[in-house]
Amino acid sequence: MKLLAISSPEFIPGEAAIINGLFREGLECMHIRKPESKTEDFVSLISKIEPVFLDRIAIHQHHELALKFGISRLHFTENNRRMISDEQLEKLCNEGFILSTSIHNLTELENISNAFSYTFFGPVFDSISKSGYKSAVPAVFFMEEKFKRIPVIGLGGIDTSNIQKVRNMNLDGAAVLGVLWRDPSKALEVFRLLASLADH
Repeated sequence: MKLLAISSPEFIPGEAAIINGLFREGLECMHIRKPESKTEDFVSLISKIEPVFLDRIAIHQHHELALKFGISRLHFTENNRRMISDEQLEKLCNEGFILSTSIHNLTELENISNAFSYTFFGPVFDSISKSGYKSAVPAVFFMEEKFKRIPVIGLGGIDTSNIQKVRNMNLDGAAVLGVLWRDPSKALEVFRLLASLADH
């Protein structure tokens, strides 16, 4: 099962060092999501990530910086996805970009462009980082293969106590956010445990 991570929405002290550490621990992909960020702050963070890891970075904002940093992964929020045509998405794919998006309702899978390599779906559990953001799926949930037009990565409320349930849901992976960043000093330790649980 794939294990991805998403940055804290706010900038935090020592964040680039933590991200570099997570990559050294084997993290496959880090989504940098800073919805309120200024370009210069975003640039400052990305410039501190070791160049060898930049092919594992996906950016949610400031897509115009991708070429400058040699980043090939672009994420489109639901709102952004609705504002871009399938033709534009296909063009980005043809230029070598790996595209991802997010959904909150599985019926949206029917209409998603095949240009996307995967989608986040959630919250699969009550969110850790967003108070009051409740699970979007029933307690017993199984994702049938026939509905997976593209791989589906579970998101929301995933921690060491429930990551193995994501596999039982037949999702293609898990993305973690709150469990990593609620205590950044323990992010690497928590990731190691999550990774070992995701492998079993």
